[in-house]
Amino acid sequence: MKILALDSSGIVASVAIIQDEILVAEYTINHKKTHSQTLLPMLDEVVKMTETDLNSIDAIAVAAGPGSFTGLRIGSATAKGLGLALDKPLVSVPTVEALAYNLYDHTALICPIMDARRSQVYTGIYRFENHEMVTVEGQMAVPMKELLDKLNEIGEPVTFLGDGVPVFQELIKENLKVPFAFAPAHVNKQRAAAVGALGALYYRNGKTEKASEHAPDYLRVSQAERERAEREKRAGE
Repeated sequence: MKILALDSSGIVASVAIIQDEILVAEYTINHKKTHSQTLLPMLDEVVKMTETDLNSIDAIAVAAGPGSFTGLRIGSATAKGLGLALDKPLVSVPTVEALAYNLYDHTALICPIMDARRSQVYTGIYRFENHEMVTVEGQMAVPMKELLDKLNEIGEPVTFLGDGVPVFQELIKENLKVPFAFAPAHVNKQRAAAVGALGALYYRNGKTEKASEHAPDYLRVSQAERERAEREKRAGE
């Protein structure tokens, strides 16, 4: 089985190829340029360096959200375009689940946090049992303080990762009453390798979709939509 994986859901752009449990290639960039500038050139480079015939892949796994609205649109459009051109199925991998999968078989709770602005995070709570990831709390967009209350209530040690860590690190230190840690640099951001590894599991379980059916999971409305709704509400008062 050969999976092409894409993740442009956050500040990181990442492309990977996984074949039969082997990570053949991964190209990850976390630097200033926009994903519209980086993702396709990265994909092209990975394909060239590995001499991969894209017709040989079985499926395209893509981080499907939540995350940056622009980033998700770029990743989804790229995956859909490839899926339609190659007549290959897509595997939608929830962004937060893929982040948690970076810490495979970790013993503490795993809590990815992505900065969603307005003191909110895109998050979920996970643990590993018998080498399988178990969802304690599914993907959600919540105020960071509400998440910390949930973790205090659960009462177990927890490890955080994601781009929300530097934003909310002090809040965590001030309010969390359980033991906690922060994942190290090599596994604390989105990685297409994790998207591909989870995508391979979902593919085996038949969790695929046609490219034409794919749509990102934004989890909440965009800032532009919120502002428009607020303007319309004020106009109607």
